[in-house]
This record gives sequence, structure tokens and C-alpha cells, in this order.
Amino acid sequence: MSRQKLVNVMEEMVSGLVRYFLRSPDYQTFCNCDECELEVVAKALNNLPPYYVASKTNREKIFNELKVSKNIETINKEIIRAIYDVGKRRNHVV
Repeated sequence: MSRQKLVNVMEEMVSGLVRYFLRSPDYQTFCNCDECELEVVAKALNNLPPYYVASKTNREKIFNELKVSKNIETINKEIIRAIYDVGKRRNHVV
């Protein structure tokens, strides 16, 4: 019997978007080390609702629901807020 794995679709989306943001020209002054990247993801996810699924079909359905512009705008706002918050509290030198 294969064991199904739960997937948080919001976590997948936020992780990908944070990686994109931190490597974009707009955020060159922010650290994009693994530790800071994970801190940004965690901080953003703490302010966004989780969307767990147990199948690939449901993952695609939720992903498509989440990628509408209203949801992306909310997700982006939380990511930007998290980037600035983590940047202010960073405890290592870039």
C-alpha cells in the first residue's frame, strides 16, 4: 500500500514566488541565502491560509483557484511584507 502525502499548495506557491522575488532586480539589496529565504517563506505562510491536498488532481484544482489575480495580489503583499520584516531583523552580514 502506498502512503499518500499531504501537500500544502500555498507553501509551494509561496516558496516559488519568494525565490523569484529575492532574485529579481527589485530586491538585490536583500539577502537571498537559504536561511533568509526560508524565514521569508515561513513569515509569509504564517499570514496566509494553508491549502492542503492529498491528490495531484486536487493540487491542480487548488493551484488554479489560487493563481487568480486577487489571490496572487494578497500572496504577493504578504511576501513583500515578509521580505522587509526579515530584512530588518537579519542577524548576519550579506
